[in-house]
Amino acid sequence: MPVVSSLISSNIKKSPQDKVVTVAGGCFWGLEYIYKMHFKDRIVDTQVGFANGNLANPTYKEVCQGLTYHAEVLQIAYNPEVISYKELIDFFFLVHDPTQDDGQGPDIGTQYRSAVFYLDEEEKEIAEQSLAETQKKWFPHHEIVTQVEKLTSYWDAEDYHQEYLIKNADGYHCPTHVLRTEPKAISV
Repeated sequence: MPVVSSLISSNIKKSPQDKVVTVAGGCFWGLEYIYKMHFKDRIVDTQVGFANGNLANPTYKEVCQGLTYHAEVLQIAYNPEVISYKELIDFFFLVHDPTQDDGQGPDIGTQYRSAVFYLDEEEKEIAEQSLAETQKKWFPHHEIVTQVEKLTSYWDAEDYHQEYLIKNADGYHCPTHVLRTEPKAISV
């Protein structure tokens, strides 16, 4: 039986009032870990997977070859009465390097690109506003290259990728997945 793409993971635990944000910022292991460690019970659930590529139901191996144009993404279920979409997006811009094109740290390829995937015009506007504010405050001397794009497809990654760094504390951590506390310095 063929697997059909949806925009939201069928495995993410959420209530009807909960919403889901989808972001890409390098290896999804580190992105998921930093959100879970920072927000703890303020977020409902997470799921990692692949978004907006040109192959149905891709595997991690296929995506890593860089030919499917999927992004490794994190989906975060949240209750908008507890935390806002904007707070989650503002945080996203501070926990990876949004000025690095097609990669994060040593992880290079379109699958590691920086992107915010929106579901509707309101999310798009908030993401663009957050990007502009972040550009001015945190990256005044570097151009943010994060793509703000409509979410057109989503596929869950294999089970062993879910909560990978929680289950494998010694696993690979991308060096760009840290919470920024000051603006990015001018390159010399």
